[in-house]
Amino acid sequence: MASSSDASASTGDTPENTASVSDGTGAPAEPAARRGRVRLRRTAVMAVPATAIAAGLMILTAQGALGVQFAISGMAFTVTATDLNGTGFEQFGALDTMAEDSPNAGDTGGQVLVVTSAIKEATLTKLCQSVDLGGTNLLITAGSGSTPVRASHLTTDSTELSGNASFDNIEIGNDASTLDKAGVQGPKGVFSQQADTVHIANLRQTNYATTAAVFKLPGLKLRFSDQGC
Repeated sequence: MASSSDASASTGDTPENTASVSDGTGAPAEPAARRGRVRLRRTAVMAVPATAIAAGLMILTAQGALGVQFAISGMAFTVTATDLNGTGFEQFGALDTMAEDSPNAGDTGGQVLVVTSAIKEATLTKLCQSVDLGGTNLLITAGSGSTPVRASHLTTDSTELSGNASFDNIEIGNDASTLDKAGVQGPKGVFSQQADTVHIANLRQTNYATTAAVFKLPGLKLRFSDQGC
């Protein structure tokens, strides 16, 4: 056991770094500096879950909760169909993000403001999809015969959408986090709409992403073409 003379002979022990804080019981207390470091560590540990949750919420917000679950290329593609019929329709605003240092980022910082459309079950007649590769187009067609294209839990992230649309039991102005027609919820506080059914004739979209749980494309053809959809 060290004596008081041993303690006084220790090097580097100054009044500043050996000051103790009494706990009111007469028992020796931790040095103030050490207690400060312990409190700082505890605060940092407590902050980790909150930081992780905040980061997760930002990711979900940026991806529209479901619309896109991957980094987009930043290359837009065109989708057309003579008819789209769907049951369970939802639509809300979202933000898609490109891969870090993407050459397509431009002045946007790699982010694209989109409208996410979600349909629980959809059929599309005479589907066409094209991507402009600069001088040529990658063209995909399907559903041109008697059997249409079928998709379940279909989502599209679009910057433009046109056609002749009709809805059954539409609700406009919902909070995106409360949607329940297609099984997709968007970020809280975001404007949205939903309907029991949707029909769009002469559909045309400019999309940055599409996802589906099941996508059946009868009569699929993939080729390069001078013209897009």
